[in-house]
Amino acid sequence: MSVRYQLVMRTGPNPGATYSLDAAQSTIGRDASNTISINDAEISRHHARMTAQGGKIVLEDTGSTNGTAVNGTRISGPHVLKPGEMIAFGEDIVFMFEVISFDPDATVVSSSQPAAAPRQQPVAPPPAPPQAYAGQVPAGPAPVMSPPASSVAGKRTALPATIGIGVLLFLCSCGGFFWWVDASSRWCTFFPFISGC
Repeated sequence: MSVRYQLVMRTGPNPGATYSLDAAQSTIGRDASNTISINDAEISRHHARMTAQGGKIVLEDTGSTNGTAVNGTRISGPHVLKPGEMIAFGEDIVFMFEVISFDPDATVVSSSQPAAAPRQQPVAPPPAPPQAYAGQVPAGPAPVMSPPASSVAGKRTALPATIGIGVLLFLCSCGGFFWWVDASSRWCTFFPFISGC
């Protein structure tokens, strides 16, 4: 009986995707040169390494920025993986480690009835294109965002300044008017309804 190992993505850009660990060493990271390449901002270019040693898979973090955790505990050295363990790379990328046992010498059961004419199977539609993932890092250079046009920026700052200056002039003119009325004793001229006029 032969044993194979795989990772199944639980959360990340491709939930449910499986990654076989058949090689003697597999690397995980954002860089395309890795065995398992994950385009996510929390994944370092060369995040972790998985090595087959004596029929077991050993996981090591390769000095990543956001770390590698197994079952919620960050690892600081080599860790021998057990079936069903959850591996987190950063906070958003989580895999389950699985062991698959199969017998390459097993025989296939066939029916003793003569083969019927093959039925035409419906053709499955092609898979939907991958959706953009929230943590995905753009493949090309980041687009340069231009600042708002100077005319728009100027209008945004000019309106409050204009209102403020208008209110200040209004208050000054009212104050000046009342000072002139009081200095020239013209209260009764402008305000005849005041008692004593």
